[in-house]
Amino acid sequence: MRIFLADDQRDVRLGLRVLLEQEPELEIVGEAATVNELLKEVEKLQPDLLLLDWELPEKNIVYTVNNLHSICPDLKIIALSGRPETNKIALMMGADAFVSKCDQPEKLIEAISEVRKKVGKKICN
Repeated sequence: MRIFLADDQRDVRLGLRVLLEQEPELEIVGEAATVNELLKEVEKLQPDLLLLDWELPEKNIVYTVNNLHSICPDLKIIALSGRPETNKIALMMGADAFVSKCDQPEKLIEAISEVRKKVGKKICN
């Protein structure tokens, strides 16, 4: 599964990369710290899954999710946030799953495994 990381904090992206690179079936294909960078790279790289910091600055999250789905309709998104109360909002706004940044790493691996079952053939622009 091809995964893209989007978080404005370099240390968070690094931590995610270190964790996920231990999983042989997962491949990190790119990273972004801004929404503009994210949109451009997702269109170019067409990942299967996006780990998205739900508080990524610059743009409204609804704008971001809508644009992501317009450039890559089958992209799966796992929302990440340090605020667990955003869970329901993230799911209502288009995320396929939610993981709190306070959760144990196993929770993220479990969420990826669940989303992975939903990944079919991508039809990205």
